[in-house]
Amino acid sequence: AASKLEVFMPAVVEVENEGTARIECNFYIPGNDSYAYINWFYVSAGLGEGWVRLCHITGSEVLEENTSYKGRMTVGEDKALSITRVTVQDARTFVCQVGAGSHGEAENHTELHIYKIPEAPEIVPNSGGISVQSSDIPQIAHCVSRNSFPRPNITWHKNGKQLQPEEKKVKIPYTLTRESNGLYTVSSTLFAHVTREDRDSRYHCTVHYWLRGQRHDVESQQVNVTVFYPAQHVKLEVMPSSALVKEGDNVKLVCEADGNPAPVFSFYKRELEDSWQDLSSLADTNSGVLNLHDVNKNSSGLYRCQTLDLDDMRQMEKDVELVVNYIEGVRVKMEPSSPLQEGDSVTLSCDAHSPVALDFQWRDEKGRKIAEGNQLLLRNLTFETSSNVSCKVVAPSVPGLEQSKQVAVAVQGKPRIVAISSPLYVRQDEVVNLTCKAIAFPRPSVHWNVNGTAHEYVEDQHVASNLTVRVSHDLLRAGAMCRVSNALGVSEKHIQLLDQKTSESKGVIIVAIIVCILVVAVLGSVIYFLHKKGKIPCGRAGKQDITKPEARKDKIVVEVKSDKLSEEAGLLQGANGEKRPAADQ
Repeated sequence: AASKLEVFMPAVVEVENEGTARIECNFYIPGNDSYAYINWFYVSAGLGEGWVRLCHITGSEVLEENTSYKGRMTVGEDKALSITRVTVQDARTFVCQVGAGSHGEAENHTELHIYKIPEAPEIVPNSGGISVQSSDIPQIAHCVSRNSFPRPNITWHKNGKQLQPEEKKVKIPYTLTRESNGLYTVSSTLFAHVTREDRDSRYHCTVHYWLRGQRHDVESQQVNVTVFYPAQHVKLEVMPSSALVKEGDNVKLVCEADGNPAPVFSFYKRELEDSWQDLSSLADTNSGVLNLHDVNKNSSGLYRCQTLDLDDMRQMEKDVELVVNYIEGVRVKMEPSSPLQEGDSVTLSCDAHSPVALDFQWRDEKGRKIAEGNQLLLRNLTFETSSNVSCKVVAPSVPGLEQSKQVAVAVQGKPRIVAISSPLYVRQDEVVNLTCKAIAFPRPSVHWNVNGTAHEYVEDQHVASNLTVRVSHDLLRAGAMCRVSNALGVSEKHIQLLDQKTSESKGVIIVAIIVCILVVAVLGSVIYFLHKKGKIPCGRAGKQDITKPEARKDKIVVEVKSDKLSEEAGLLQGANGEKRPAADQ
């Protein structure tokens, strides 16, 4: 056990700025005697001030001195000193002094530390851009952190790695400012040379401060700076791919350089004798795009993109070969080439020129594919098979590249009449239409040997003529003649006119005769059938009475009376030549 008066206090108390500081004062008095008084002091750094008493405590009475802490200071029942709204000016030493009569007087002290966590640092990158060719060390960014206590420090980082000052390469000046409220503002600027790889680098600054013996960090946002560097490589491309360009396409020549900012682009096309045609007026010299519309085979050739770096006036260039695929000279050869007659055969041969491999197809007038290959054999030709045939030339390696050539396969010969309206049933003085249809090439003309109104119709190789005429006695007797002719010959056919009345009379007589024959045949069959069944006796000796059978009681007999019965009876009587009793009927 202690044999003297002792005072126990924490060595350090840390409180955040604007918070409340509580400083405890515990003591031991031998024999558990009571204290006589307690004094609280703070140690002033001012010249000649020394200890400044804050209050004097006796029993339960607290006498507060007139100091800068008056109104912010309280003493608790445990004699602990509390100070509200502390500021960095309160960071000083506080002393608790205890007096205990015969045991004398003792004191101890506590260091009050005030801290303020710094605000997150603000970083501002260089907005103008930095050249890799700069002779001076350029400014990368500036960093500021405000309202911290005690003083913090700042470090710089690139891509997560801390930067250190390096002569002629990296400079990190540092500025510390004590504000009127006692808090610190710290700022730092990073100067460093850059390379083209730094176009993707990320920079940030970090503020470091101490709290309760431990180091803490607050990081800024990460920023990127614009880096200017000359081009090292130039690329010139044809879009779409040069292997797929065909006549009629729109083509882009895209020139790209890996410098920043992009250089000025110029475009040229090589002409004869190694001269170059300037195409820059057709291009966007800022974006590096040359547009070529509706290209043809003359657009093929060597193109050049030239770049000019305005920073160091250095030039670079790149060439590309543009190949415009095409099909030309499509022709169809016919063998034999002499005029074709019905029954002939013909061979069609198709040819074309192109820098790429070609396929050949044959199609009819409706566009249907009828054969493949560059030859087509047509056998046994007729007027009906005369038509237009197309040779379609396709480049399989270049989608959409195709050409067609059409040829007429015409079979020549004298006309052939394929249809007439004969025989034709007419009435005298009736107006009728006579029709004659023929096929031939060259196109024939149709003539009639009678007068009337003719209308001619042409369909493919066919010619049809309709003659509207009134039927006269002479026309009905002689008929009409259709005559079709062209330069190669004449065909004629006769149209027979039949009198419809005579035809109808003859038809009625024929029908009547046929009906009579059928009736006689049916009657004969019936008589033969009845004779076989014994229903008809042979001669009068076989005459039998026909009587009614006695009606059965279990059957219902229905008697039908009708005037027709009497009529039928009279007819039967007349037929047999004698009157029969009613029972026989």
